Amino acid sequence: MAYFAAVLARTGAGWDVSETELDNVEALTDLVDLAREAAEDDDTVLVFIEQEDAWFAVLRVDGEEDPRIFVSDGAAAARSSYGAILTDELVEQTGDDFDDLDDLVADLDDEDEASAETEQDGEDESASAVGPGGVPVGPLGDAELLAEYGLGPAELTDLAGEGAVPGEALAEIAEAIGCGEVLEAVR
Repeated sequence: MAYFAAVLARTGAGWDVSETELDNVEALTDLVDLAREAAEDDDTVLVFIEQEDAWFAVLRVDGEEDPRIFVSDGAAAARSSYGAILTDELVEQTGDDFDDLDDLVADLDDEDEASAETEQDGEDESASAVGPGGVPVGPLGDAELLAEYGLGPAELTDLAGEGAVPGEALAEIAEAIGCGEVLEAVR
């Protein structure tokens, strides 16, 4: 699967953007180290990752703080090697066992007769809420990671919504935080 990855380092003059290879990334620590190498002092570094219009992710590293992660579609990302690195970390951070969501949804369906009536064709609509490996379908992670740069959680989540094109979403994110032209130059 084809990936696009870029490192965006915040500097006193704006954003310095460079395309990067993920060949040597085997764990989240490798990705965080890659980001920290691009940092000027302890300034913010973002890593944009996109996989063939299936999903995108933004990783934010501020100095020695723990990384902050947002993934546009957790279930889609979990099916890829680089995405799994991020979704595994998000699942671990939240402490949630997403596999238990299937049981919770089943219990709620049993209690809700209206829900049972809408499943006349035998399909369980709730099954689409959790993807393979128990990772939720849809946005996952810290939607507030770009709020201080003018892109709030509602806007970021909208860019990850159904029908969104990840490459276009990353371009819109870059434009919103002030580095659209420099990101476009490395694409």
